[in-house]
Amino acid sequence: MIELSKPLQVALLAAVAAGVLLLAWRGVTRVGDRGELEPRRPLVARIGIAIALVGGGLLALSILTPDVPPKSPGFLGLVRATLTTDPIKTAQALGGDVLTGILWLVIARVVRRPKVRTVARVLGLVFLLSSLAVGMLWVVVLPIHPILKWIILGVVTAAGVIYAVVGSLSVRKGLYRALLWWWGALVGVTFGVSAALTVRMPVSRLVSPSATEEVIRFTALVSSVVFLYFVLSALLPIILDALERRSFVPFVGARHVRASKSGFLTVIAVLSMAGVGVSSCALCSVTSIMGGFGADLKRKILGNNAHIVVDVPRSGGFGDWDDKLTRVRVALAPHGGAATPIVAGEAMGSSASNTAGALVRGIDPDTIGQVIDLLGNIEVGKFDYLRDPEKLTTLPPEEIIGRGPGGEPYFKGPDFRLPSDTDPSVRDYLKQQTRVYPGVIIGRELAKSLHVLVGDEVTLLSPMGELGPTGVMPRSRKFRVAAIFYSGMYEYDVTHAYVLMDEAQKFFSLEDKITHIDIRVPDPERVKEVRPSVEAAVAASADEEPPPDGKRPVELRVRDWMEMNRNLFSALKLEKIATFIILSIAIAVASFCIVCTLLLMVTEKGKEIAVLKALGASDRMVMRVFMLEGVIIGAIGTVYGVGTALAICTGLSWFGVRLDPDVYYIDRLPVNVNGADYAMVAVAAMLICTIATLYPARAASKLSPVEGLRYE
Repeated sequence: MIELSKPLQVALLAAVAAGVLLLAWRGVTRVGDRGELEPRRPLVARIGIAIALVGGGLLALSILTPDVPPKSPGFLGLVRATLTTDPIKTAQALGGDVLTGILWLVIARVVRRPKVRTVARVLGLVFLLSSLAVGMLWVVVLPIHPILKWIILGVVTAAGVIYAVVGSLSVRKGLYRALLWWWGALVGVTFGVSAALTVRMPVSRLVSPSATEEVIRFTALVSSVVFLYFVLSALLPIILDALERRSFVPFVGARHVRASKSGFLTVIAVLSMAGVGVSSCALCSVTSIMGGFGADLKRKILGNNAHIVVDVPRSGGFGDWDDKLTRVRVALAPHGGAATPIVAGEAMGSSASNTAGALVRGIDPDTIGQVIDLLGNIEVGKFDYLRDPEKLTTLPPEEIIGRGPGGEPYFKGPDFRLPSDTDPSVRDYLKQQTRVYPGVIIGRELAKSLHVLVGDEVTLLSPMGELGPTGVMPRSRKFRVAAIFYSGMYEYDVTHAYVLMDEAQKFFSLEDKITHIDIRVPDPERVKEVRPSVEAAVAASADEEPPPDGKRPVELRVRDWMEMNRNLFSALKLEKIATFIILSIAIAVASFCIVCTLLLMVTEKGKEIAVLKALGASDRMVMRVFMLEGVIIGAIGTVYGVGTALAICTGLSWFGVRLDPDVYYIDRLPVNVNGADYAMVAVAAMLICTIATLYPARAASKLSPVEGLRYE
């Protein structure tokens, strides 16, 4: 979930306003102006009455019972326990019922047999009405603001009343289709309002969103996709009209697409568009989600690690690092990079109740913030406590020292060891007796493993100790937790611990040595351009350093993040390419429907093809007509599929969908909308669909006028 800039918000609202005006105008044009009337439609009236009764009944229930406790007895308590246990599965089930109902209504529209049409229509209405009733009941039991519930249920009730009235009267011809377009405009208004409310919601990971915010975000996501369908459906006839106003070939091709066909051929044509659309939507969505996970992983790795590391290939570190660090910083100055010294080593962390392994890193507090995002990742405590650990012994009662599983804060509270009526001199004496230990900043998961909060004592044990009677005795030292950070990477949060560099040098017996120099560059993707300058600076410092005691100087090595994480990112890239190829095969399979559609159309339109050829159309022109027809079918499916994926993925990246951080260790689904990937999918889909039109178009061009008109 991201924060939208003001220009992007204005552009989004302008696009929504343009789409609403287009749908409203489309509805106005559908209403006939010749005084023609349509007969009454009792089925529409009955459906409207059913919707009005469902919405009105649930609206009254919501007003009478504005709040349903989580474990309340009775029917509503049972419904809430059933529907809100897993909201994502409930939403998926409702979406599946809606799609099933729409599919049955489409079947009822295209089939010819009356009995089959009746059964399909009844099934479609049952699925839609039942999903509407369950969805509205879900809204009633959700812990959202009562006014929002009443608005949603009131709109549904008003819709039912409108259709009940319209279905019981003889209305002007085209009003039913006009109502459909106006409902699309209302969906656009809903999307604009919910999007405007969503961008004003907090996006901090420490703020736990309410159920009302989640409903608004879900409404914005769903309404954006539905609104896009309406807008594309309104633009489609305009585009086909523009094609018909061009030359002969576009005119005939567009007319063939819009012309009425037999029921079976209509189903095949719809399935052709749907197959291409679903395949391209799946390819774009999977690519965006995989790219989002890859980008999120890269961001966390680059935020918690150096982009370039200068170290030695053996343990023990290296000395005289001041001159090397200065040369590296001079080399980085033209590129705008930063460098900091680091002392790293492995240790065992121990508290009063548990132990865990840790990777201890000694840092320079003045420059560490220029290289990694440690300061921004601290969620409990303060970085200043690392500099001045004496403050940890006198934390104020309102200080937050930890957070619970749901993000609730834990406060320090009053110190009961020093009652308020204690003599001030005694209080000062007892405070002076409190030992001051160096500060340490640890990850959230490491704090959970050790069961410690800010201000608690932690003992670190180094494997490199002194030789004793029984062997090597590990060195131990006590620290006090100064802060707890959350980086978003479990591997870092469960192992990393940061202390001051001089404390780490004492702890690991490195004297004045360091283990490596961490470097950060402004653009990590161009790290290869900065690396030669760093290597030259390191080589120059090694050449000028006199060998101490005749020994060979320590050889430093330079590695960048691409080299250190090559296997991981290569696997992600290979997985993305393999997924693209596999789902492209799905588009190719969907294009077979286009071949079948065109071949059946050649058979059905044989007489028309013969007439065109008899009037002077050449084989090339007939071939271009059928190729254009297949391209139009593929383009419709591609636009709908890519547009749907763009709306869904953009909505997910803007508005976000929550995940369980205890399971996935991320609170939002990462989505990366890359325009180049979407363009590549669209081009690949259009190329596959174009290739699929070659054989049917050639078969149509070879049809003889005599054969086409022989039996007419």
